[in-house]
Amino acid sequence: MNMVVIGLRWAVSKTWNNSVNYLGNAGPAGLRCMMMQHGWQKRQVMSTSTLPALSEICHNVSGPDSPLAQLLSILFEQSTVLISTLEPQLTKLLPEATTLSSYSELIDKALGLIARWELSLQSRFISGHPRIGETKNLSNLSAKEQGGRPDVNPTPPEVLARLSHLNACYEARYPGLRYITFVNGRSRLAIAEEMEDKLGLAHSLSPDTPAVGDIRGIDIESEEWVVELRRAVGDVGLIAKSRVVALGLE
Repeated sequence: MNMVVIGLRWAVSKTWNNSVNYLGNAGPAGLRCMMMQHGWQKRQVMSTSTLPALSEICHNVSGPDSPLAQLLSILFEQSTVLISTLEPQLTKLLPEATTLSSYSELIDKALGLIARWELSLQSRFISGHPRIGETKNLSNLSAKEQGGRPDVNPTPPEVLARLSHLNACYEARYPGLRYITFVNGRSRLAIAEEMEDKLGLAHSLSPDTPAVGDIRGIDIESEEWVVELRRAVGDVGLIAKSRVVALGLE
């Protein structure tokens, strides 16, 4: 089997309902059954990951453990909608892509499919990424991207507390969305300031101001909500492409 072996750690132990739709409902019971049958709820953190060669993923059977599913989980982070919707759609599309020449091109094809999904599915897709400032159950790539490795420039606790509060404020402002941004080497403090700017808040390290209850939420699927969702999906694509570069691939 032609595989490019990448020495990294990544977690796939998230349960089926870690990524919910914008109404807060979990995925279908049938999907939960499928995930349990394949051991997704109990799967352990793997010591190594494999990134399948492009030639391999273009000619493979669709399934939750397929080479394509593994690839997507590394590049986009694990989510149920990734396995239930994106992987089967890409599997059907890829045999036609006889000129597929790079992982970046594959990511673009995935984003093209995602852009045509219902908004609820797109919301569930971005929720596969961890919140900014989370420190537990992160894939190795997410931890490095967020500057969250405790052995390298640890984030001050007051910044983590501020990020936790800003995440709550953002999710009150944009119901059903999660704040996603292409960190691109920036510190968590810089991301906190970016979130404050997005929400129209003064820069601060307060762990509880403004009160989440004072944040005015916007309507789901309103123009502003959709613009923010599309920005987040685009940034997930930028993150995926940066991961390809970080892994020394094209």
